[in-house]
This record gives sequence, C-alpha cells and structure tokens, in this order.
Amino acid sequence: MAKVLEGIRIIDLTQWEAGPACTLQLAFLGADVIKIETPGTGEVARTFIISDEDAKRGLDAWYFLSLNANKRDITLNLKSSQGLAMFKEMVKTADVVVSNFGPGVMEKLGIGYAVLSGINPKIIYAENSGYGKGGPYSHYLSMDSCAKAVGGAFSNTGLSTTPPLGPGPTIGDTGAGLHMAIGILAAYIHAQKTGEGQVVEQSMADAVINLNRVPTAIHPLDDGEPAPRQAYAEALKCKGDGPNDYAFINLLTPKQYEMAMTAVGRKDMITDELKNNIRTRIERYSEIKEALEGWTATRDKMEVFKTLAEMGIPAAPVLDTKEVLNDPHFNQRGMIVEFDHPHRGKFRMAGCPIRLSKNDYEYKAAPLLGQHNGEVYGELLGLSEEHLEKLRRDGVI
Repeated sequence: MAKVLEGIRIIDLTQWEAGPACTLQLAFLGADVIKIETPGTGEVARTFIISDEDAKRGLDAWYFLSLNANKRDITLNLKSSQGLAMFKEMVKTADVVVSNFGPGVMEKLGIGYAVLSGINPKIIYAENSGYGKGGPYSHYLSMDSCAKAVGGAFSNTGLSTTPPLGPGPTIGDTGAGLHMAIGILAAYIHAQKTGEGQVVEQSMADAVINLNRVPTAIHPLDDGEPAPRQAYAEALKCKGDGPNDYAFINLLTPKQYEMAMTAVGRKDMITDELKNNIRTRIERYSEIKEALEGWTATRDKMEVFKTLAEMGIPAAPVLDTKEVLNDPHFNQRGMIVEFDHPHRGKFRMAGCPIRLSKNDYEYKAAPLLGQHNGEVYGELLGLSEEHLEKLRRDGVI
C-alpha cells in the first residue's frame, strides 16, 4: 500500500530532539527522509544518555533510536567545499530542507534560504530554534526545559504547595517538532499549488505557549491572576506500594461527580453546591480527594480505572513508561511497535500516533551512521563505489 507522503524528499540536518521528532513523524508517514551526519562521529544524540558498557560496544543510544526510525542516513562534511557542493546538488531534487542548528549556523555554512532558494525555488526551508526570530531572545540558545519554563508550562505544573515543576513529556522539543511538521505540510501544499517554496520558522517556546493555551486562556476568570498550580489535577493513591500506584479521576460535569460519589459509597458528598459548581469542587478538592481515596486505596489502579471508565467517568491509571510499552491496548492498536535493529536486536517503542484509513505504515529501525551512503549518493548524484571510496579517504563522507 502506498504511503501518504511517498514521493516527498526531505533533507534532514537536524540533531538532538526537536528537529528529529519532526522528521520522524514525516518519515513514519512515508516521506523519504535523508538524514545527514558528520563523518566518523555522527550527531551527538547517538551517544546521549548511554551506559558505559553500550558506549564501549559502539552502540547507538536508545535516545537516538527513538527519534530516527524510518530515515535513510548519509555522512557528509558540510565544512568542506566538495561536501558543500554535493549538498547543493542534492537540494535540486529535494522538496524540504530541515535544520535546528543554533541561530545563524546555516547562513555561516553557506546554505541559508537565500542560497538554497536560488538553487531550487520550490524548496521548503524549515528551521526550528529555541525562541524564533523577531524578538529580543532570538539569539539565545534553548533546550526542552528552557522552553517549558519560558512558555508558561512550569508555572502551572505541580500542586499549589510545590515549586514550579517541569512537565514530564518533552513538549518543548517533540512538541516543537510536531508543530514544525504541520508547517512543512502546509508549505508543501502551497508549493504544489504555486510552485513557490518558502521558509517555515518554528520556535520551541512558541510550541509550549500553544500547548499551554487552555491554562493561559482560563486565567482571566480569576480577575486576571496567573493560572495556579491546580491541586484538582492531583492523582489518587491506589492499593500497592509502588511509586506509580495511583489513578486519576476527572469529575468535570455534575453527572460525573454524582456517579463517582455514588460508586465510592459517599452519597453524603452529593450536595447541590458541590455537584453543580465546578469552581466549588476545585476549592474543596481536599475533601473530595479524601472521599475518593477511601475507596481507591483499597483497589489497584487498573480496577479503579476499569470500574469507573465502564460507568462513563473519565479516569486513568498512572502507567509508568514500562507499563505503557507493555499495555495490551496500545500494543493491539499499533501505537507500540516492535523494531529490529542490526545491533540492538528487537525492541519496542512508540510508533506513529496518526491513523489513516487508506494508508498503512512500514516501520524500520533507526539507521546506522552512513548506512545509506552508497544507496543515496548513487541514486541522487550518480556516484560510483570507487568515487565514494575516494570521498571517504578525503574525509568528505
């Protein structure tokens, strides 16, 4: 079955997470993503958060594997004149160039948009940075937690009694990558209509502000005060001594509140004041939590989840990362996928979160460094193995 983005060629200069998360999703959807890395060493993510034993064995980090599946990989020295010429030649056949270098790096390399659009007027030039262009922070570097802090997500994560806490999901990095993928697809549609490429510029901080849209929108309800860290989002203790033996129950509507209090044997808590006013429930959440935990503490989190969910009450167990990978629901629907890597062997990780009724997925493990040099350079530039060997000796690839 044809892939929905089949035929779209993306030259991927990204590193770390925000950029690779973008190109990963596009690769899952069938785009031909050609990842370019530095000869010999590759990008830093290949050795990020890796054990000493794995490093000695020359294995790629799990971090890298989780962000670079379904891509083809080549090595190229962009600081050499020959490498730069080869890159520009490949741009002629590409639809998209994606990067997330620090501010100004692409221009210093001589491959900014002004240069590449002259080579290929239809090229989509996508760049991700910490703070984006056009403001006083534009030249600052950023990482995931920086974006989450400056974008407001730290301020409303945690409890009212705790300092600001960092949200666990990497919404600054992967969140930015997903936003950039949306921009690339929009620009690609425009290019198909007009024949014109353009710059897609996306910042990590902007992505967090967008993902924090609802808390930001709600805060004017409190006389313009900032959105607080809400205790109402607190998880409830369940049976067991594990660090994640908790469940979350959302009592948003009057009906949900009434059903839950009935289910836990606390009909005395079903007063008009609590049932019909969500702000009152938030203010008196400590009482509601105590009533709920009198029941949840005697049951394991999956029983709590299934009992309440079957009644139509939004609830969920707090699954740790291992439990998510082993969960039957996510495995059955294909969100968790088994990959087979030439060095790491078989392992499971998250697949593509998007489902298309007329397109299927083919999953391939993240490539080895330079794995597709012969294939890509032969296909795009017509280079022979003898020519490639000379380029290797010269340090170009």
